[in-house]
Amino acid sequence: QVQLVESGGGSVQAGGSLRLSCAASGITYSSYSLGWFRQAPEKEREAVAIIESDGTISYADSVKGRFTISKDDANSRDNTKATVYLQMNSLKSEDSAMYYCAGALGAGYGLDTPFPYWGQGTRVTISS
Repeated sequence: QVQLVESGGGSVQAGGSLRLSCAASGITYSSYSLGWFRQAPEKEREAVAIIESDGTISYADSVKGRFTISKDDANSRDNTKATVYLQMNSLKSEDSAMYYCAGALGAGYGLDTPFPYWGQGTRVTISS
């Protein structure tokens, strides 16, 4: 069973940084695409950054140059766990949202592709 658990959200001032983490279990590290999405109040959920199973990375235009997605399997002895990170720098008030980690088997999952597995989210609040 795929499980995704986010952490690292919080409140920071504009211009600051946060690093979100997502602990993924029940996956095969090299076979799953993982990504970060966000949803602000009264707005639709949007993709922020995706790292596909083949290593292809995509970013939303609004976060390019400020956010970095990465993943590792340092905590997995059998390739069935991974942690995906979202390093967020130069944060702006418009980055305030609930951030969700998502996973999908295989590659080809870009910014506009629905993901089947989701975490519960972690809230990020940026004050100006």
